[in-house]
Amino acid sequence: MRRPFGNTEIPEDLKAREVQRTALYKATANLLRAYANIGDDMETAGYSPSAIEHIKSHVDYYLKLRDVIKNAANEKIDLKAFEADMRYLIDRYIQAEESVVISPFADLPILDIIEKSGIAEAISTLPDGIRANREAVAETIENNVRSHIIKNHLLDPAYFEKMSKLLDEIVKQRKQNALNYQEYLQKIADLARKATTAQPDDTPMSLNTKAKRVLYSNLGKNEALALQINDAVMGSKQDSFRGNLAKENAIKYAIFKVVNDVDEVERIFAIVKQQSDY
Repeated sequence: MRRPFGNTEIPEDLKAREVQRTALYKATANLLRAYANIGDDMETAGYSPSAIEHIKSHVDYYLKLRDVIKNAANEKIDLKAFEADMRYLIDRYIQAEESVVISPFADLPILDIIEKSGIAEAISTLPDGIRANREAVAETIENNVRSHIIKNHLLDPAYFEKMSKLLDEIVKQRKQNALNYQEYLQKIADLARKATTAQPDDTPMSLNTKAKRVLYSNLGKNEALALQINDAVMGSKQDSFRGNLAKENAIKYAIFKVVNDVDEVERIFAIVKQQSDY
């Protein structure tokens, strides 16, 4: 099925249609401002009560559509980029009831909500248009997990590759109706927590830093080698080495003395650069 704003299951398609989504977000903001400019004077301008209600419902529809697409694509819209008082305009002209805080999580990412308070709470924060549709809920959570995996892949390639395969399997099971909805939610919530914490279950006690654990994960779970590489990096790295060719080469040389393989040095160094411990 054609999805003009991007298929949430295909990261490349989401990226390719980013322009269309941004255009929708901006157009929705412009629509709201245009409506607000006349909202208090529509009767004076000659609009009938039914026409006023019709226009208001359409503005509300596009605001909700924007929220559904934003959440499904795992995008955070900075309303200040469009207009500083947009939230005020929504509250004043679109919401009939007094604004209330329905969740203590505000704009906290859905994966963080799953980790802190569970899948049910995370689902409750989704827009009505998503929450009322199980397929939309599933695709939204899956896309948030996939987006997190892609974004953090370089931090620990081996671990996030494993997470990606697990996600593919869960999606496959869902589409084949191999899981009931509650089983599916449990599996995707467990995966979301693992992807967020990025902490393998089977690391030796000697690997007492995140960088050591990442090296272990990406060196065939060779504990001794991971510790050797860590020592090599710690013994050769200098302040602000990232982007400094001479300082980077010093680390690469230290790694080479351990692995004696140029290609392997480059692979390991790419991981080393991503670790905040170094």
